[in-house]
Amino acid sequence: PTACCSPRMFLATSPPRKSSDAVTLPRSPSRLELFLGFLSVGTYGFGGVLPWARRMIVESRKWLTAAEFNDLIAFAQFLPGPNVINLSVALGYRFHGMLGALACFAGLMFAPMAIIIGLGVLYAAIGQNALVQHALTGLAAGAAAMVIATALKIAASLGRRPFALAIAAAVFVCAGLLRLPLLAVVGIGGPISILILWRAEA
Repeated sequence: PTACCSPRMFLATSPPRKSSDAVTLPRSPSRLELFLGFLSVGTYGFGGVLPWARRMIVESRKWLTAAEFNDLIAFAQFLPGPNVINLSVALGYRFHGMLGALACFAGLMFAPMAIIIGLGVLYAAIGQNALVQHALTGLAAGAAAMVIATALKIAASLGRRPFALAIAAAVFVCAGLLRLPLLAVVGIGGPISILILWRAEA
């Protein structure tokens, strides 16, 4: 089984695999294979890219075992920035150094960037159309509903902690109604909320 080691282990290029591994793994992927693999992830990864990345890396291409993938995603989550981008860069570097990292990053980002640019050009051309405006209004309402639903789910977990609910309400008033700068609300409210909850639950 794969052991969790230092960051050097995750970034070591062409890691050796024991012949006793339960899964027979193919040769190390080429830089083109890395690019095309992450290109497919970036193209089809609607609703969250990480499940698609795992399916491609572990189940389809078999570049890593499940244990190796778990170690690598744990390392990626430890770093700042989006987890999947960190994962792609670490995986590419593991096999082909800096060129491999660039290949994975380029593959992952190419399709989303092309789609966003294309939609931006399309919106510039027909964005003022009444039908398009109605469609965007509906999408905005759906996005707002998803945010509200997520907030309610989080608030539900605080039901037995009235002080936590009070702090959440105060932050909502400051940021949502009074429109105070978010950085100030978080910078001041964060330490105060920690202190209040610590004293309340001590």
